[in-house]
Amino acid sequence: METFDAVIVGAGAAGMMCALVAGNRGRRVVLIEHLEHPGAKILISGGGRCNFTNLEVSPECFISANPHFCKSALSRYTQHDFIAMVERHRIRFHEKTLGQLFCDGSARQIVEMLLAECAAAAVDLRLSHRIREVTRSDRFRIETDRGAFIAPVLVIASGGLSIPKMGATGFAYEMANRFGLPVIEPRPGLVPLKFRGKMLELCRSLTGVSVEAAVTCGARTFRENILFTHRGLSGPAILQISSYWRGGHTLSIDLLPGIEADAFLRERRRTRPRAEPANVLAEVLPSRLAHALADGESKVTMANVSDRTLTAIAERLNHWIVKPVESEGWSRAEVTAGGIDTAALSSKTMEAREVPGLFVIGEAVDVTGWLGGYNFQWAWSSGWCAGQAL
Repeated sequence: METFDAVIVGAGAAGMMCALVAGNRGRRVVLIEHLEHPGAKILISGGGRCNFTNLEVSPECFISANPHFCKSALSRYTQHDFIAMVERHRIRFHEKTLGQLFCDGSARQIVEMLLAECAAAAVDLRLSHRIREVTRSDRFRIETDRGAFIAPVLVIASGGLSIPKMGATGFAYEMANRFGLPVIEPRPGLVPLKFRGKMLELCRSLTGVSVEAAVTCGARTFRENILFTHRGLSGPAILQISSYWRGGHTLSIDLLPGIEADAFLRERRRTRPRAEPANVLAEVLPSRLAHALADGESKVTMANVSDRTLTAIAERLNHWIVKPVESEGWSRAEVTAGGIDTAALSSKTMEAREVPGLFVIGEAVDVTGWLGGYNFQWAWSSGWCAGQAL
């Protein structure tokens, strides 16, 4: 049995950040990870280059039952603070698009940076430790298959359910149940969407085709690329909107954002009367998609397309209504939406209001960022806040 000031469960982005901050404040910290290596999700993120934050981070880029909860943490430890750490370790990086920052080299550089910071802060890292039981009297007792740890503070940084092949578990929700913390039902976030019937047939026929589009669900719209797959739709705009989508809801897709399709088609009917509709659409869309959307009109010219048909094509271009049947689930979800209810936590420290000494950070909390480095920033910010408070 070993005694520490704090036990942190989960050596991912949030857990390592929390550990190094607490260690730098003189706390004796043990960081427990059930996998053989730390930072598993960091290593695979951003195609192996780690989209570690975003220049445009703001509270509006996060989803939560309480949209105000993330404001304190994001303002106290900002993207610029993390960028300063990256620069201090001389890790070269670049902005890819929309403020997204990636390593020039490998995501491993971010993991090595965090491990170096943890080592400098005398953090005790224990890998391949599987937790068997957690109890609490005056202190927390964490029983693992390789010994027991006792501390007045327990930090849950074990993430959510996304990407189970990377070691994701429901540990955070088990602890929430154990200590009476409410949970907003977890669901896959930043995940491709699946279809059935004629829509699925269309998607399969267009597998690999990508096009810029504006995708809307309710009041939220994202304008980025969509990608047709053999199961449905993916691509950045679909991943973004998936975090807002619920089963049974429809999506509206504008395949020509910024272009009034009806006016465009009528103008082309006047200037290119002998052209086939598919060839006209191919001016502004990938050829395969253009021919699929003009299917049924392939043997006529623009001059012979009726006003009614023209309006129907234009409506599909600017307001294509589709209804996903489900997401591709946890195996393809980049993050977990939902999680431990923020109503049970302090927005300043991440400590449970009714369970002194219990902290929850990162993906385990009901705060989900957009695609593009936002979820890593939440991990850094929430981890820093808890580390300051331990």
